[in-house]
Amino acid sequence: MKRYKTNYKGVFYRIGERISSPGKEKIFYIVFKKDGKVFEEKVGRQFADDMTPSRASRFRAARIDGKRKSRKEIRDEVKAAKQAEAGKMTIARLWDKYEAHKSELKSINIEKGRCQKYLLPEFGNKEPHDIIKLDVDRLRIKLSKNLKPQSVKHVLGLLKRIVNFGVSMQLCENLNFKTDPIRVDNLKTEDLTSEQIKRLLTAINNSNDIQAADMMKLALYTGMRRGELFNLKWSDIDFQRGFISIRNPKGGVGQKIPLNDQARKVLENHPKTKVLIDNVLQTAENIFVKPDGEPFTYIWRRVNPIKQAAGLPNDFRVLHGLRHTYASMLASSGQVDLYTLQKLLTHKSPQMTQRYAHLRDETLKKASSLAGQIIDAAMKTDTVEHQPKTA
Repeated sequence: MKRYKTNYKGVFYRIGERISSPGKEKIFYIVFKKDGKVFEEKVGRQFADDMTPSRASRFRAARIDGKRKSRKEIRDEVKAAKQAEAGKMTIARLWDKYEAHKSELKSINIEKGRCQKYLLPEFGNKEPHDIIKLDVDRLRIKLSKNLKPQSVKHVLGLLKRIVNFGVSMQLCENLNFKTDPIRVDNLKTEDLTSEQIKRLLTAINNSNDIQAADMMKLALYTGMRRGELFNLKWSDIDFQRGFISIRNPKGGVGQKIPLNDQARKVLENHPKTKVLIDNVLQTAENIFVKPDGEPFTYIWRRVNPIKQAAGLPNDFRVLHGLRHTYASMLASSGQVDLYTLQKLLTHKSPQMTQRYAHLRDETLKKASSLAGQIIDAAMKTDTVEHQPKTA
């Protein structure tokens, strides 16, 4: 390409094709000598960069004085910055890897919602070591205005798990501080009186929603968790040996619980839904299913009318509350020890069952008091029998 001189020292141009539209444009270059070396550099295009001979001359002067970098140096710096940015393990990138690694977790969709809604807007572009304690404290205060303490604890706990995962995989540095634990009183034990249970069973029996009604019965008779009921399959029921297999419970290890007579009756009378699979009408795998044969992911809209018909408290969480009712009844009976109750509830540790200990203790106190009363009564009778007769 032919060089064309300008009126400015060390500035020339060549004619080349325009980039954005048809036609020709000038491409300006500068030539200068520095530290005994001759440099020739392109500084810009006539139209694309709005370059002129005078601007090119100013560029040349700045390059000679060391006040301006070459286009190549600038490009190299931008490239290096982009590579550094791509290599940064931000919370957003760590979440993507965490989600892929933990995809089998039953709670991963819930965690995804928490991360996208609460964590990524605040910390998505930050690396863990760039997050300071004040950032987390501000998020905690912000969340506490609209969320319950337990929900805030879940969000901040997720942040910690994501970072810990990144550290364990050697993807990032850890947080530079320890997160303060959030104190939560989550030992609410929902219970129903005998009268409430009677009203509830009446409402269940009067309901036309067989799926919701039978699920509530099974929760009351077995104490199974909501997710366990949603995932329960016909193949999990051993009618012959009298057991229910619980796959992937909250504790993580599959377990079996007894199939008592009441639960057996519910399941034996529960309809088996037929669905089309590969154009063949077959029984749905899951016991409790929606009209399309798919298992439930939530059912509060269908169980709440039954709760309301029974006149139960508004804050009574139906399936969760029935599990607590099942446990409370057994604990307060005085006939079931806490170890047995732990196994029936498939609790991973005895600490989780301790919330029902006070009910058993109250029953033991009543039994002990009854023993004392019987002894007192016997002593009074003995005193009367041995009183001397008067003449």
